[in-house]
Amino acid sequence: MLAVPVFAKILNVFAPGADPLPSDSRSIVRDLLLGGALWFMSLLLLVAAEAPNELRVFWGTLAPVAILLHVLASRYLIPSSLGSSRPFWNYLLKTFLVLVGSVLPVGLVIVIITSNTDAAIAFNLFQVAFNLVVTAPLSWLVFRRRLRRHQAVTGLQQELGQSTANLDLLRSQINPHFLFNALNTLYGTALQENGERTAQGIQMLGDMMRFMLHENHQPRILLAREIEYLRNYIDLQSLRTATSPGISIDAHLLEVPAGVQIAPMLLIPFVENAFKHGISLQHKSWIKVTLHCEGHTLYFDVYNSTHERPAPGLADDASGIGLANVQQRLALLYPERHELLIRQTKEEYFVHLTVQL
Repeated sequence: MLAVPVFAKILNVFAPGADPLPSDSRSIVRDLLLGGALWFMSLLLLVAAEAPNELRVFWGTLAPVAILLHVLASRYLIPSSLGSSRPFWNYLLKTFLVLVGSVLPVGLVIVIITSNTDAAIAFNLFQVAFNLVVTAPLSWLVFRRRLRRHQAVTGLQQELGQSTANLDLLRSQINPHFLFNALNTLYGTALQENGERTAQGIQMLGDMMRFMLHENHQPRILLAREIEYLRNYIDLQSLRTATSPGISIDAHLLEVPAGVQIAPMLLIPFVENAFKHGISLQHKSWIKVTLHCEGHTLYFDVYNSTHERPAPGLADDASGIGLANVQQRLALLYPERHELLIRQTKEEYFVHLTVQL
């Protein structure tokens, strides 16, 4: 039962969190456990293969020395050398001095095991050369790689924190409660002045703002709420064009099954694009929007007239970006579960979207 708390402590060491520094205790314990496990498994293989006794003794001693050297390098030797003008060579010199200091204890271990002084000397010469040429450079490369990764993660965290702070600042500057209260005031004033169309427009605008602030940031929302936002948008645009007899806006948004969800703001870019390019006060214009659901399959069509414009502007570019964005979202959120067909001529623009929700 004592193994349970010990294992729990090991798990705590590897608990998820920020990417640790290479000299952090979590990285060192991880390397120590991994190196120890590999050393023990390789030693068992040598025993199982009935390797010569000298090979087993030499490998059984060399691997622990290399592991301890790596731990020492990660914890002290490399970090203390990074501030020098030639950090790698400074680190290599310190490693050489440590290896020279290890000759006596390592030699005593070999003599105790083998009772052979010549073998101890030969092994010491080999282990110093091996660790200086192989272990030390590998430890340096691993340390620098982890250091770059840690710095990259830290930089991303700082940028994310800065972006979050900027977003919080913007939210504090624009108080949604103030905007809603102002719209309610305008709504009441319009009713007092018998401005029914104005009051209706203010109410729909308030509902759209509430949707944008509270539900637009969720990964999924009810399809019924998305349709409600579409209705408000179309009705608000219809108020603007109600006095133009040459403009026809026809929307059939049928009721959908309860509980069906969709990614927010996935349909509105197509309708926005239709109103932007399909409405002209000088020419006959039309927009037709249909939506219905069969089970969990959504069928959505937008059909509108198109008119030549003198020259593309910033708004045209923004509309193109919006459609490109929604196509990317469809590919990411509904891979192989959607079909988007777009047909365009000089007189009309047609979008057919099918999504398996």
